[in-house]
Amino acid sequence: MVKKLLFIFFLVFSTAVFSQKTLQKLSAAPNPFKEKTSIKFESTKDQEIILIIKNMLGKSVFSKKHSIKKGDNSIPFSRNNLQAGMYIYLIQGPSDLVSKRFVIK
Repeated sequence: MVKKLLFIFFLVFSTAVFSQKTLQKLSAAPNPFKEKTSIKFESTKDQEIILIIKNMLGKSVFSKKHSIKKGDNSIPFSRNNLQAGMYIYLIQGPSDLVSKRFVIK
């Protein structure tokens, strides 16, 4: 019985420790946009992330690494040669991934 309780405690504790989100409050403004937008988010620690833009078919059309600081962060994004339409933007960190959509007019 004690072994079962210890095992359950270990599972709950390890899940809580390893499932903490380090990236939060993802948004893009303005959205929709014509030429430029700013992708904003919070990080709970200094880390390396990758900004990935995917089209609605799931194909990556843009990817760039960034070093971010703990707290509020902002990454400027220019449409460059992307066509008008809906895209998914993702911020991928070492331990988690957050995503949302934006529209290019």
